[in-house]
Parts: sequence; C-alpha cells; structure tokens
Amino acid sequence: MSTTRSEGEPERTSDRTVTVVCTGHVYTAVGEHRFQYEFEGTKLRDLLAALFEEHDIEHMLIAETEAEATHSGWAPTPDELPGTWRKNPEGEQTRKYARVTVNGRFNEHFDGLDTELSDGDRVALIYPFMFCC
Repeated sequence: MSTTRSEGEPERTSDRTVTVVCTGHVYTAVGEHRFQYEFEGTKLRDLLAALFEEHDIEHMLIAETEAEATHSGWAPTPDELPGTWRKNPEGEQTRKYARVTVNGRFNEHFDGLDTELSDGDRVALIYPFMFCC
C-alpha cells in the first residue's frame, strides 16, 4: 500500500483494521483461520477487493449470476415468507452455501457490500466443506 505523510507524522497504511475469520475452503486457500487485516477504504467491498488481490478466493465466495447464488432447496418456498428477507443485487451475492458476515450477521442485513466497517469489526468468510452420502 502506498502512503504519504508529512515529516514527523506517523505513517498511515490503512483506513481500517478488522479481524478476518476464514472457514472451510476459504481457510484452506488462505492458510489462516483468524488474522488482523489492514486495508484502505471503509466498506466491506474495499476489504474484499484487497483480500481478493492477495488470495484467489473470490470464486469461492461471490456469485456472478443468480443461478450461482441460489439453490433449489429441500422444501417448497411458501408464497409469503415470514420476517424480512433481503438479498444483495446480482453480482454481489454470495455463492450457494457461502456467506460473508460482519460481527456475526449476514452482510445482506446491513448494506450488503456497501456495509461500513469500523476498526475491530469481525468479518467472517464462510464456505464450508460439504459432504453428501
């Protein structure tokens, strides 16, 4: 990361520092379960862009199409869903079974990839190992 500073001013290398937690296939690809990560920017999309530049994990987490983001499920969907259901726009959704959470809540329940992050937030990148019999 490039930074500029005045004489005597401490070097600032990022706008945010968060804890990143990786599970399943993401953990295998990154090689670390939990680590502090500094990045330039303030939003979840800024964090993900920086991580995707360093680690080849975007294909595990982000769906390019609606078909990659949805699964047929095991039960029929009722005509009226209970509660509030939100989803990110196409191209910003997670893949089937993958999730991105901020402090334990799905990013869709905030502002999706435009969710503002604060220092100390915990971002989990979840893509579990799936086994079927």
